[in-house]
Amino acid sequence: MNRGCIILWLIFGLLAITATFINLYMFGTGKDYKLAMAMGLSFTALTLVADYSMVSNWVKAEDWAALSDVVPTMEKAFWILTSIAILLNITPTLLELKNRK
Repeated sequence: MNRGCIILWLIFGLLAITATFINLYMFGTGKDYKLAMAMGLSFTALTLVADYSMVSNWVKAEDWAALSDVVPTMEKAFWILTSIAILLNITPTLLELKNRK
């Protein structure tokens, strides 16, 4: 089960990054970017949920070494990366609002 969570975490993370770049590309070319934005944010959320499942499995297995090694570092990384993902995904919307004024 833990291997499945790791694979999901990687897949969702890569899909979130890809969707975010598609979002920015579509905005840059003047195309409708809103679906790509929603996908980028959704895959970011799914990445976090997959990681939470992985941590939950470590707790169930009482793998305290894995928890103490990984969780403190991943917490900081997830805060930073999630914040960046949100900012990158909403940038087109903010720029669009700015250009309307």
